Amino acid sequence: MTTTHALPVTVAVARRTDPARTSEMVAWMRAGTALAEAFPGFLGSGWVRSAPGSGEWHVLYRFADQETLRRWEESPQRHWWLSSAQGIVEHTRVERRTGIEGWFDPPREHGAQSVPAGAEAAPPSPPRWKQAVTIWLAFFPLSLTATLLTSRFLPGLPLPARVLLMTLTLTPLMTYLVLPRITRALHWWLHGQRPPWRTASA
Repeated sequence: MTTTHALPVTVAVARRTDPARTSEMVAWMRAGTALAEAFPGFLGSGWVRSAPGSGEWHVLYRFADQETLRRWEESPQRHWWLSSAQGIVEHTRVERRTGIEGWFDPPREHGAQSVPAGAEAAPPSPPRWKQAVTIWLAFFPLSLTATLLTSRFLPGLPLPARVLLMTLTLTPLMTYLVLPRITRALHWWLHGQRPPWRTASA
């Protein structure tokens, strides 16, 4: 029987730092990603700011299952990495999710963890129609490319086998490569914010 322990797990973390230390924050997060990449089961990570000039960051990282995530979270490397940011970075919220929606939803309060006084509330999840449009924008070019390639190079392959090959290939590409990048690129639209180019010119 399949359980959630066998599914990929996305961890969403809200972190706060002084906006004047943005360069240090980015370098610190990149160092954490480099450490996590060395662990089996690491599937990717990413981060966005709540708004230009904001000190609040929403961080996502994903592992193949609960066990590989546990090994990373209990590792000496991660403990050293977290301790290196003491006094610089404040951790405000943490949440674990499975499935594709983990890439869309911002961190929410979870369990006994609380948001310190003065911390901003995380933005609401994007409307489902925006999530659907984003998934379509990622899936359409992948599906079209895969259809053209299989039609050209595997013309004699039976249709069920062709569909099986395409889904086995496109599903991990969508979940771990394309979708995380497109959600970062469209974060402003998903959450009803100004386009970055309009903010920069304001």
